[in-house]
Amino acid sequence: MSEQPSRLDQLHFLRRYLLQELARVDGWIAREEEREAAQARRTPPPVPDWAIEMSLTGTPVTVHVGGCGLGGTQARTKPISRDEALRALSEGVEACGICRPDAALGWLE
Repeated sequence: MSEQPSRLDQLHFLRRYLLQELARVDGWIAREEEREAAQARRTPPPVPDWAIEMSLTGTPVTVHVGGCGLGGTQARTKPISRDEALRALSEGVEACGICRPDAALGWLE
């Protein structure tokens, strides 16, 4: 007859088994995180409703409707709210002559 493993041996076995299962779950998590990161890289950022183009010195230059192709580089254009766009126009920041944010906002000089 064979001896029954001791309770301590059984607990060590259970621990090894659970560590293997935990490693398997960690692998699933890593693959899912990579899949989500790849999906995020493929999904373009949302287009803001309004944007303001900044000069190299950081002063506002032009207000644009979000997605306007003349909005300059991404580094020099930042998304703004409707209220911020109206405020910028009222403070004398130029409206883009192509996308006409002043007309879209219902605000004309």
